[in-house]
Amino acid sequence: MKLSYQSEKDDKAHYLHIQGDLIGDEMGPKLVEIVSDAIQEGAKTFVVNLKEVRYISSSGIGLLITMLTKMRNAGGEVYLTAPSEHVKKLLIITKLNNIFSVYDSVEDFRAAF
Repeated sequence: MKLSYQSEKDDKAHYLHIQGDLIGDEMGPKLVEIVSDAIQEGAKTFVVNLKEVRYISSSGIGLLITMLTKMRNAGGEVYLTAPSEHVKKLLIITKLNNIFSVYDSVEDFRAAF
């Protein structure tokens, strides 16, 4: 399933809503660019909404880690929201659930901040 996305921001964070399979293909650099642009705008909180992501490849995992590294180097943080059961299992297997803060939904994230 082809990857698509929307980005938005509010007073709490910049948000990236991803749909499709996160496989780090030609869209990968564009997604990293969105994080870089957010950093340029002074963002310290970036949320990746995984609600409509069915599959993440090893390249997709690398993409999430690149986003996290960029934000942390700028003094910020990346949060993941709404992973499917399949994606949750992948985060546990790769131990990324210990590196990323994961929320059940964007609403849960907003309520926590």
